[in-house]
Amino acid sequence: MPIYFDHNATTPLEPRVLEAMQPYLTGPYGNPSSVHRYGRAARDAVEAARAQVAALAGAQAGEVVWTSGGTESNNLALKGATAAAAATRVLYGATEHPSVLESAESLAARGWQVETIAVGADGLVDWPAFAAQLARAPLCIAALMAANNETGVIQDVARAGALVHGAGALLLSDAVQAAGKIPLDFAASGADLMSLSAHKLYGPKGVGALLVKAGVELVPLLHGGGQEHGLRGGTENVAAIVGFGAAAELAQQELEARAETLLALRRRLEAGLAALPGAAIFARDAARLPNTVQFGLRGWEGEALLMALDRRGIAVSSGSACSSGKGQPSHVLLGMGLPRDVAFGAIRVSLGKDNTAAEVDRFLAVLGELRLAAAA
Repeated sequence: MPIYFDHNATTPLEPRVLEAMQPYLTGPYGNPSSVHRYGRAARDAVEAARAQVAALAGAQAGEVVWTSGGTESNNLALKGATAAAAATRVLYGATEHPSVLESAESLAARGWQVETIAVGADGLVDWPAFAAQLARAPLCIAALMAANNETGVIQDVARAGALVHGAGALLLSDAVQAAGKIPLDFAASGADLMSLSAHKLYGPKGVGALLVKAGVELVPLLHGGGQEHGLRGGTENVAAIVGFGAAAELAQQELEARAETLLALRRRLEAGLAALPGAAIFARDAARLPNTVQFGLRGWEGEALLMALDRRGIAVSSGSACSSGKGQPSHVLLGMGLPRDVAFGAIRVSLGKDNTAAEVDRFLAVLGELRLAAAA
């Protein structure tokens, strides 16, 4: 049977989520901005989902702005905040998602002063260097993800928030990978902006959210009918939003059980890797998501190992799905100071709630077979 170990790229649609979406694919078809009964039914569904997503993230419903996903949320946060600001300096973590990196690069091309926040070999922020960086010049916004999509490393967002606010700036936290895997509390996190995405927690693709604290000023990327508090014009995708809400509610209800299952599988996987000659787990000693293991296997280039596993029916990745196929080593591992040849050899396993111990054991057995075949 095929094995899917790439849940940080995307998750399968949970049947209970599809069930919640189904009526809005064919039934109540009104525009949520319309005032007649059809529009009001659609609006009620959108607002119910807004409350469900807010509850998962420890936010207020009024702080939830619907987007098309994490990429749009990060773009809206960075470009929207800088367009509304006087300060012309932006900081972002060296291991951020490509949607943050490339948004920052687009700002740099327009004359903004853009700098990376250094991390150590464990993927965690170099706090003394960060504090010194914050003190050097006026700052508009800093971006630091809650949990890394490749290594699973969890950052201390609250500590970052205190430092960033002390510098008079805003903090964006990309929580796309964290949501549904670890508890989130937007109110206490220190973040002013937080990105979420439905398809990372068994919801539909193409819908996400940006959490925006009251008083944070953003210039919208999309102008139109004034939807989403004027921050994101366009008719809402009601069925997808309902699916996001259902997925968020299930993730909140099952968070502890899912995390316990995933952590047990991760530990089983890591124990097997530790017994495999030539295997090295990246950021092993850092606090990480319960489902994520990134490792290298000596003698293998990551893409070659990925394809060898794919031929055996096992789906993994060599890093972020948003940067795969570019023939470049993981910028996350390079940011952590690993050599390019090591970064080229990275494989990411991201487990899901329905994976099993038997699948982990099969994966380890196949790795062993491939290693022996390569050595022959």
